Amino acid sequence: MSDTATSGVQQVFQLKSASVSMTALELYYFDSDAFEETLRNKISQAPGFFRDIPLIISLEKYEGLDSELDFFQIIGTCRRNKIHVVGVRGGNDDQRRLARGAALALMPGGNQRDRSHEAQTAAEKTESPAEAAPTPPPAQEPKPAKIISQPVRSGQQVHAPEGDLIILAPVQAGAEVLAAGNIHVYGPLRGRALAGIHGAESARIFCQSLEAELVSIAGHYKISEDLQDNGWKSAVQIQLREDLLVVSPLDKA
Repeated sequence: MSDTATSGVQQVFQLKSASVSMTALELYYFDSDAFEETLRNKISQAPGFFRDIPLIISLEKYEGLDSELDFFQIIGTCRRNKIHVVGVRGGNDDQRRLARGAALALMPGGNQRDRSHEAQTAAEKTESPAEAAPTPPPAQEPKPAKIISQPVRSGQQVHAPEGDLIILAPVQAGAEVLAAGNIHVYGPLRGRALAGIHGAESARIFCQSLEAELVSIAGHYKISEDLQDNGWKSAVQIQLREDLLVVSPLDKA
């Protein structure tokens, strides 16, 4: 006879895929004092947005010395400010070894993806003609948009993890809407809108009245103070151009 409380349970756990929105901190060099000061300034602009978020440290544009890269200090500083560093993206072998020593997850950066693609291409060239015969890819249906017809109220979050999000009503202050693709709001956008949450830089945000607390595309964001000088309380689209969020009137898009 089993004396465990889980004798009737068939398995301990299951592993399932999950779509999680994360913010990347693009690090250019590391100085502990300058890092903490800059981090606090960013948090003060939108404290609700940064509280308890998972963070990826991107090393793809890091130009500092490897000896100055102290992940334990970075993790500690972020934790003091209620931000959780979960991994590192990109970086050379030494930098990734340091990250592994700090128990951070290692994620491929652009260079790693390029090398993987080159290796795959080289392997394909060595195949025999019979093996290399092209196979037409199967037709893929576009991801369906998620459509919300009711107002998104304060404290609510609406998430479209695979496609566009269309909201046929206002998004109230304190609400949050997220989408892997574009976000369309056929009413005032007063809360937070995050499009391209998996890194799609071509994603856009459309709304009938821009009154947002924060907008973000592929991790690039602007808060309300930055938005009020351009298109405030009018119909606009927001897109990413050369790493900058650009707000344009819909009638001139």
